[in-house]
Amino acid sequence: MNLQTFFTLYIISVPIFLIIDLIWLGFIASNFYRDRIGHLMEINWPAALVFYAVFLVGLIFFAVYPQLDKGWQMVMLYGGLFGFFTYATYDLTNLATLKNWPLDLVIVDIIWGTVLGASVAVVTYLIYTAF
Repeated sequence: MNLQTFFTLYIISVPIFLIIDLIWLGFIASNFYRDRIGHLMEINWPAALVFYAVFLVGLIFFAVYPQLDKGWQMVMLYGGLFGFFTYATYDLTNLATLKNWPLDLVIVDIIWGTVLGASVAVVTYLIYTAF
């Protein structure tokens, strides 16, 4: 593994992820989440930043870096799968262990994780390969 390439991909992915996820959470779906779990919501910024860092390491390691020579379609597929499995793990665990965890939130959030993973992976790939 070329660490310089990995690090470059990671650095490219950070603002992409933050912008896309903050648009989703801050504008598009904020009422959706607030209506369902607003009583539980309080942002723990250190934990959120650790999640972002860990998620992006995994996304680059499993989806972007190994697919660099295979094209954007494979990067998008693997990014979407990574997002699907990570968000499904979180949401289905909550559904299994937390009383009254909303099923519609599980479905929407897993779809969102899939779209987010695919989007961040493919935009990171496109920016990296453009230079």
